[in-house]
Amino acid sequence: MINGTFGENDELLFELHLIANNGLELPVEAWLDTGFSGWLAMNAQDLEALDWIYVGQQKMETAREEVNFDLYAGKVLLDRKEFDIPVHVGFGVPEILIGRQWLKSRRLVVDMRSLVLTLGDEIL
Repeated sequence: MINGTFGENDELLFELHLIANNGLELPVEAWLDTGFSGWLAMNAQDLEALDWIYVGQQKMETAREEVNFDLYAGKVLLDRKEFDIPVHVGFGVPEILIGRQWLKSRRLVVDMRSLVLTLGDEIL
């Protein structure tokens, strides 16, 4: 289980590590975006240091329009476990985002009044 924090505007924030192809781990704060149906999205400029492998393109609906995202084979460390996941990369993605795919296998607990935010252990 990992603990998250609430942002200034009540964003749901979790720390994870992006793992570059050379094994370097980069800790980042990611916003949980329940409107994003993928695993992870990021801005193209944040991709350079990671040297992840390009695998193709995918169209996705965003809040504003349908957008073509580049897909990369990424690796992240979340809750002390490594995951190989598809990463949606585009221009103008304001923050590193984690999406609904994580909620299919993990329990999300949000209690703003008590300042409790957790992304739980894998649901079997």
